[in-house]
Amino acid sequence: MNKAFKLSLLLVLAFTLVLAGCGNKNAANNGGTTNAGNAGNTADNTQAGNGETATDASKIKVGLVTDVGGVNDKSFNQSAWEALTELNKETGLQTKYLQSNQSSDYVPNLNQFVQGGYDLTWSIGFDLGDATLEVAQANPNAKLAIIDNVVDAPNVESVTFAENEGSFLVGVVAGLTTKTNKIGFIGGAESPVIKRFEVGFQAGVAAVNPDAKVTVTYAGAYDKPDIGKSLATQLFNDGADIIFPAAGQTGNGVFNEAAARNQAGGANKLWVIGVDKDQSLEFGDEVTLTSMMKRVDVAVKNVTQQVIDGTFKGGQVTNLTLKEDGVGLPEENPNLSQEILDKVEEFKQKIINGEITVPAE
Repeated sequence: MNKAFKLSLLLVLAFTLVLAGCGNKNAANNGGTTNAGNAGNTADNTQAGNGETATDASKIKVGLVTDVGGVNDKSFNQSAWEALTELNKETGLQTKYLQSNQSSDYVPNLNQFVQGGYDLTWSIGFDLGDATLEVAQANPNAKLAIIDNVVDAPNVESVTFAENEGSFLVGVVAGLTTKTNKIGFIGGAESPVIKRFEVGFQAGVAAVNPDAKVTVTYAGAYDKPDIGKSLATQLFNDGADIIFPAAGQTGNGVFNEAAARNQAGGANKLWVIGVDKDQSLEFGDEVTLTSMMKRVDVAVKNVTQQVIDGTFKGGQVTNLTLKEDGVGLPEENPNLSQEILDKVEEFKQKIINGEITVPAE
């Protein structure tokens, strides 16, 4: 059993336990399609856990609406779509995405799925919160789910993450790795989600290297790699040797700038910390120090599986933390010494045990 599979299996189990503990809570265009193939081991007309009837997965239609970062952002939108693509291959589930080019696309895109009879509609990203609430209230029989926001509606399942906890750990890595004691953080747009990344990262750096300075800047966008490149240029010129971008596709420009500078040669090796996915798989170990992973993929698969099984209830909120392996570092970190990995594990356990409370705002 490989490490990636074991991690996914552990998170599936943890997600199930967390969700089981959550009672119902009255809290809140360019599309792609994967066609239904032959369903694998699907259950047709079998009894689901809550007494509802499970459905042949090949008859289920699931839609996904991205934020403006798009489905190829190499970040959380892409993770979500890849999860549905995997479910299509495994079960025959019918899936389609709609890419939002601007915020005014959110409601029409969501309505296209809801009014088109889709069994579940996913909203990916904090920015879709208001649109998801509007559509959910207008269509009380529809099933919706959202990543990175809490929508107060009985027909919506919400999944959030403790980004501050995972960001604390990569802050520890940055604080122990920097040679210049100058580190950068680039956020997409200011929001509670990105603020959790920022303050958690700063706290992690300070915990191991109080002499290091973290310079924070915001791009104001998640889909502008050129802005990310420009901001990275400023930070690198000012002496930063590590940058952590939590900015979706905008962060891709940070990787490109660091890689170009490393190739050209310089006094210091420049590093970028990936976000949401193990971005070394996209940009390589030569520039990716480590990544702050959010298991959006597992969350999307688990909630979608509830629709297949007939156990989707809505009105529930699940927050995935370090304890559930919902956030954290990748399994493989070839650029980190054992000493740094041991320090990361030490802080991880202290956070899980409650000895350290990581700020969130």
